[in-house]
Amino acid sequence: MKREKTKYQGVYFRYKKRLDSDVLEKTYYIMYRQGGRGSKLIEEPVGKESEGMTPARSAHIRADRARGLELPNTDKRAADEAAKLADASRPTIERLWALYRDSRPERKRWETDESRYSKYLKESFGKKLPSEIVTLDVDRMRVQMTKNGRAPATIKGVMDLLQRLIRFGAKKGFCSFPEMSQLHFNFPTVDGIKTENMTADQMKAYLEALDAEEDQQAAAFLRLALATGMRKGALLALRWDDIDFERGFITLRGEVAKKGKTERIPLSAAARSVLERIEKENPEYVFPGKDGGPRREFKKVAKRVKENAGLPDDFRPLHGLRHTFASWLASSGEVDLYTLQRLLTHNSPQMTQRYAHLADEALQRAAAVADKLFAPVAEKKAATVVKICKKG
Repeated sequence: MKREKTKYQGVYFRYKKRLDSDVLEKTYYIMYRQGGRGSKLIEEPVGKESEGMTPARSAHIRADRARGLELPNTDKRAADEAAKLADASRPTIERLWALYRDSRPERKRWETDESRYSKYLKESFGKKLPSEIVTLDVDRMRVQMTKNGRAPATIKGVMDLLQRLIRFGAKKGFCSFPEMSQLHFNFPTVDGIKTENMTADQMKAYLEALDAEEDQQAAAFLRLALATGMRKGALLALRWDDIDFERGFITLRGEVAKKGKTERIPLSAAARSVLERIEKENPEYVFPGKDGGPRREFKKVAKRVKENAGLPDDFRPLHGLRHTFASWLASSGEVDLYTLQRLLTHNSPQMTQRYAHLADEALQRAAAVADKLFAPVAEKKAATVVKICKKG
């Protein structure tokens, strides 16, 4: 379409068809120079009549751009792109979270960290730079979470994630870790010594509930958890080639282990029996999901079995089985704490120390047996001493 003049200098329009019809509408253009006669002549559209553009508004825009008060469209686009790039490279907590997650795709429990970030960090800290976060900000979050009834362990996990993100940024050179005078993490005290345990009667009821469970694949998962003390993540990711039936070991692969380190635990007779009765539905995973990969969870079945067995409300349906495994071994008097630490693949002896009182009780029971065995000897010795005293 040809260019049509208006009464304003440097302002004209062209008729163009709308995209959705054959109706013609005016699109206004301006022509101007920035810097006098010798400068480059700029020609650009400023808007459509249907969008509210008029010759008078076009003239005002032309005057501002000619005086350098407003950037040309091309410069605006370049500035917008530069701003986007700069914003994308700013080490905000949101940006650090994306980089942190992408840098460690093999990290376990991403769902937990994803939940922590989206629920507690994104809104309050997502757009902030680490240098803009102060101790008071983190303290306010901790107080608010406490008021909302969040457990100390949950609060500590959220604070730990924020600290991890900032440390990651500092380590990678995206930012500096703030000085302690600016940012200090006052972590809440967490009582982490909860150790569920089943009595003999509860164990009997639990095994009966497993036998009665309709989903026997899930029941096998729970039986194996009880027989090995393995963590949920390692059990879900367990592959058939991780199990050495001939030598009697189960390999906990580093990429799925909590510590990120490959380890082996013995394949007990009880665990072997459970595994041998599982139908091999999938050539790779012991507990496959519908998509052929590992099954994602057994929460519903674990809760149902717990309820059917009549276990206490505070007994954790899955992790409680690991504690029961450890508690029964410790209280047997036949397994020392170092061996128990190896079986549970704990990082340090301190983590296994929560079962020390059970081992002490086993020692006391052994001492009580010794009392029965050697009581006659002690009594005979005492009688001899009395007799000697009388003679003296």
